[in-house]
Amino acid sequence: MLGTLWHNYRLNRLKKQGLQIADDCRLMSMPNFGSEPYLISIGKHVTIASNVTFINHDGGAWVFRQQPKYKEVIKFGRITIHDNCFIGYGVTIMPGVTIGPNSVVGTGAVVTKDVPPNTVAVGLPAKPIMTIEEYAERSLAATPEYDRANYKSHKIEELLKLYPRPW
Repeated sequence: MLGTLWHNYRLNRLKKQGLQIADDCRLMSMPNFGSEPYLISIGKHVTIASNVTFINHDGGAWVFRQQPKYKEVIKFGRITIHDNCFIGYGVTIMPGVTIGPNSVVGTGAVVTKDVPPNTVAVGLPAKPIMTIEEYAERSLAATPEYDRANYKSHKIEELLKLYPRPW
C-alpha cells in the first residue's frame, strides 16, 4: 500500500512538472523520466515495464561547450509514445524518438530512431523485426493447450502445470 501511495505521489509530481501520460497507462515500476519530464508524452493504454529510462537530452555537449563557438549549443528532444504500446524491461529511449501506435519495444532495447506504427522493435540499437500481426500470429501458434477456467481462478497452479519446476 505504501509503495502504491509513493508511486502515485511521484507520478502526480511528474505530471505537475509537465509529463503527459494518459490515466490508463500501466507502469510496472516508476520509470526514470529524465531531467525534462515535460518533453515526454505517453498516449492511452501504454504499458511500461520496470527499469525503463527516458533520455531527453544529450549531456555530451558538456565536453565542448566551454569553447566559444559551441557555448550556446543545446541538444534536447521530445519523446512520444503513441497509444496502445508495450515498452519492455530495461528499455532506454533516446531524445527525439517517436514510438508509433500499436507497437512493442522488446526487453533491453535502446531506441535511437522512430519505431513505425504496428511494429515490434528489438536490439541495440532497436530495429523493427516484424509487424504486430506477425507477432500476434506467432504468439497464438506458441500458446500451449491449457484449462482456461482454471487459469482464471488459479493462475499459478495452471502455469506450474504448463511449466513445472525442474526439481
